[in-house]
Amino acid sequence: MRSQNNHIAGEYHGGTIVSCGQAGCAAGALTWGTIEWTIRRKPSVLGMISGAGLGTITPASGFVAPWHGIVIGVIAGSMCFWACTWLKHRFKYDDSLDVFGVHGVGGMTGMLLAGVFATASIGGTSSLVEGNAGLLLVQFSGIVVTLAWSGGVTYLVLKLVSAFVPLRVSREQELEGLDISQHGEALQ
Repeated sequence: MRSQNNHIAGEYHGGTIVSCGQAGCAAGALTWGTIEWTIRRKPSVLGMISGAGLGTITPASGFVAPWHGIVIGVIAGSMCFWACTWLKHRFKYDDSLDVFGVHGVGGMTGMLLAGVFATASIGGTSSLVEGNAGLLLVQFSGIVVTLAWSGGVTYLVLKLVSAFVPLRVSREQELEGLDISQHGEALQ
């Protein structure tokens, strides 16, 4: 009887995870598109499919209800749009694929929101909405440790690599195009 109940519970939990993922993705894409439509008078498909909702719902999807996925997706679309269109230009970092704006900011947002919306009946852990502020602190601590570790190791690796090869091409090569300057390829 125990294994049968576990099997049924596992199927329910798997369905919840998939529902949360779908809801978060859809809400993130629709929010991004709505913001772009409002500001630029046209939404971009690239922005909408960037994965803002998916990158943000992933940390929480096994712990929240599907309607939380929608809320998280709306927040994701807003936060990731802001990071990709304002934050990147404000701090002038080079992120042509918006990896940090979508996965970095989105992932951190999702980790924090897991600490806000996690539901004990789904994931076995209660969160801020159920009176457990401690989980939000744990999630925040995880973000700090992850940033310190990944930032520190990345810095060391880049320093080591830059001792042997340059990390960037020249401005002229960049303007000419890397297909030509680095690979000797051009469309005819």
